[in-house]
Amino acid sequence: MRIFVAGATGALGRQLVPKLVERGHEVTGMTSTPAKQAKVEELGATPVVADALNAEQVAAAVAKAEPEVIVHQLTAISADASIRNIDRSFAATNRLRTEGTDHLVAAARALGVKRFVAQSFAAWLYHRVGGPVKTEDDPLDPDPMRQVRETFGAIRHVEKAVTEADWMTGIALRYGWFYGPGTSLWTGGGHLEPIEKGRFPIAGDGSAVWSFIHIEDAADATVAAIEGGERGVYNVTDDRPERVADWLPGVAETIGAPSPKRVPKLLGRLFAGKPAVIMMTELRGASNAKAKRELDWTPRHPSWREGFAELAAAERGRAAMGERRPLTA
Repeated sequence: MRIFVAGATGALGRQLVPKLVERGHEVTGMTSTPAKQAKVEELGATPVVADALNAEQVAAAVAKAEPEVIVHQLTAISADASIRNIDRSFAATNRLRTEGTDHLVAAARALGVKRFVAQSFAAWLYHRVGGPVKTEDDPLDPDPMRQVRETFGAIRHVEKAVTEADWMTGIALRYGWFYGPGTSLWTGGGHLEPIEKGRFPIAGDGSAVWSFIHIEDAADATVAAIEGGERGVYNVTDDRPERVADWLPGVAETIGAPSPKRVPKLLGRLFAGKPAVIMMTELRGASNAKAKRELDWTPRHPSWREGFAELAAAERGRAAMGERRPLTA
């Protein structure tokens, strides 16, 4: 198939494009800057440059590629994004999720594209009551907190724009928390650095449940959605959602970091903000049963435990050969 990937050089795009090429698909990778065209070519795709927020450029890029499938993986997440005010940190990404989505969907309709696969996110969507693990049929948060309201709305915009377009098969993949190569939870920045330095404490009882997904497993699920699956939303997570109180000490131990400290909720809110405390105490995990059943997909890494152990072993091997520093000093 001819496949158009918007966001081809992002963390997931860099994993996805080679997998599609290996399976014999003809891939066009959209990037916003001419400097990234070479990277798209290295991945095996044909590059096209377009500003996702410019409707005419997007339409021209899609028309040139004449795709059968469009894949929307556009984000603009800064490495120093703050969780104190998520909407401020995700402002650029939220524009891509709203305006950028609308431009891609309009181009798809104009060209008669029949399948569209888009990136969504599970963690902030589900209502923070009831059981610890949610399915796609469970209710979403009816009143998102102020600091994440715009981000919540932008994610829902993606899902509705894609899945409610009755002239195509629209699929929204609610990914779990990414980890692995190219993500903020492995490369030594983002979330990993404060864990390494013992600066990522557990607020309150740490009872929030997180669902992770190795970036390579997320790419495999995306391939499955491109090649099959019915219209709708799918949670793309690993098999074992875990409480913060369990996974955070486990990750620290795996990478040789200090065991995380515990702080009262009030102190956590004072120093890190309300969203951080919610992330530690109220978020719900997501079940991947529907994706496994309907997309015929199974994550190679059943949980972060296997995934992090594999990554840490590879990192130690590279460090022993002098290729780069170990995870912790």
